Amino acid sequence: MTVTLADVAARAQVSPATVSRVLNGNYPVAAATRERVLRAVDDLDYVLNGPASALAAATSDLVGILVNDIADPFFGIMAGAAQSQIGGPEGAGAGRAGGEKLAIVCNTGGSPERELTYLTLLQRQRAAAVILTGGALEDPDHSTAVAAKLAKLADGGARVVLCGRPPLAVPGGGGSVAAALAFDNRGGARRLTEHLLALGHRRIGYVAGPVERTTTRHRLEGHRDAMDAAGLGGTVDRLTVHGPYDRQSGYDATLELLRRDPELTAVVAANDTVALGACAALRERGRSIPDDVSVAGFDDLPFSADAMPALTTVRLPLYEAGARAGRLAMGREAVPPGGIASVPAELMVRGSTGAPQV
Repeated sequence: MTVTLADVAARAQVSPATVSRVLNGNYPVAAATRERVLRAVDDLDYVLNGPASALAAATSDLVGILVNDIADPFFGIMAGAAQSQIGGPEGAGAGRAGGEKLAIVCNTGGSPERELTYLTLLQRQRAAAVILTGGALEDPDHSTAVAAKLAKLADGGARVVLCGRPPLAVPGGGGSVAAALAFDNRGGARRLTEHLLALGHRRIGYVAGPVERTTTRHRLEGHRDAMDAAGLGGTVDRLTVHGPYDRQSGYDATLELLRRDPELTAVVAANDTVALGACAALRERGRSIPDDVSVAGFDDLPFSADAMPALTTVRLPLYEAGARAGRLAMGREAVPPGGIASVPAELMVRGSTGAPQV
C-alpha cells in the first residue's frame, strides 16, 4: 500500500502542510517538529513524488552542475565540493529528505551544443539551481544563447552560479543569478612568468590551452604581460603552441617548442596535466628538470606536489570555490557585492623550476 503525505502527518501528529514544509525545506519549522516529521518519513519509508512536487512548486529538488570533463581533476574537485554543500540543513541525518537537493553532474565534453542541451533539460526539470564550472567558449553567438538559457532558468526561480567562469550578463534574470566566482587566471599566470624571469630565464616557451576558451586567453595574457614588462614580448607568439588541456598536448607542444628554439630554458604549461606531458617530452630528449629546462604548471592539482621533481605551479582553491558555489546555489551564503567575487591565485614554488645553467 502506497504511503501518503497524510499518513506521515498522522504518524508525526502534525498537519500535512507542516510535512510538506519540512520535506521541501522552504519554510522555517521548529527543530523538534522537524525531527518528528523526518522520523515518521523514515519509519513509513515515505518517498516524495518529485515531479508532482516540482509542478506544485516553482522549482524541483534538482541541482545541475555542468563540467567540461568529469575525469579532469580540475572539474572533478569543484563538482565534488559543490555537491558536498547541496544537501539539507546541518544535522538533517543521512538518508533523510528534509530539504536536500539532488545534484546531477552534466559532462559536456567541451561541446557547446551539449552545454545548451543540458541547460534546456535542467529548465524542463525546473532545476532549483545550476552551477556552471570552468572557462567559457569565446563565441558571441554561443554566449548569447547561454545567457538566454540562464535567463529562463533564473526567471523560473533557479539560482545560477558561475564557478571559475567569467561573469555573464543574463538579460531579465539578473536578480536571480547568485554569483560569478572568477579565478584570477591573469594575475596567477603573470606571477608565474615573473618567477621564471627573476630566476634569469629569457627563452621561455608557453604551452597554451584551446584558443577558443576564456581560461586560455586570460592565462596567456598574464604570461604576455610579464614578458612585455621584461622587454621579451616579441618572443611570445613564436614560442606559444596551443592544444587541449591534456598530457598528450603538453608532450607534443614541448617537442614543437624545442624544434623552434633548441636552447629553450623554461616551459610554462597551461595546466598541471599539460606540464606532465612537457616533462615527459623533455626527459625523452635527454633534458634534466630543472637543471636544463624548468617546467611550471597551473591549478595545483593533487598530483603536482608528488611529481618528480615537485611541480612549480599556481594554486587555485578549487575545492573552496566549488564549496562556495554550492552554498550560493542553495542560498546559504550571502551573494557578494555586485554578484561577482574574484578567487585569488597563489604561486607555489617547488623543485621543477630553478635558475638556468650558464
